[in-house]
Amino acid sequence: MKLRKLGRRSDHRRMLLRNQVTSLILHDRIETTEAKAKTIKPLVDKMVTLGKRGDLHARRQAAAYLLDPKAVQKLFNEIAPKYAERNGGYTRVIKTGFRRGDAAPMAVIEWV
Repeated sequence: MKLRKLGRRSDHRRMLLRNQVTSLILHDRIETTEAKAKTIKPLVDKMVTLGKRGDLHARRQAAAYLLDPKAVQKLFNEIAPKYAERNGGYTRVIKTGFRRGDAAPMAVIEWV
């Protein structure tokens, strides 16, 4: 997949994506632009896969990426066991229209 630059420098883009993945895990659904939602979808799926593995190394890898220790705990204790029988496709992106200020296409990303 082509890298979406999202109009940011690489360090800013990486922190934005980490923040959005952490927010999705903590709040179960977030509303953002369509491009950002499509960009974080594979990252969230990777975090759930780490949660399903469940060993210490996977927990440390998730803790290194996520910004909040509560998000790591929720990922491993609540979210990953819920998707134990599912092989990928843990999130859905629903288009919600356009933002009023700049007409950016908006979307909601949430757990399936």
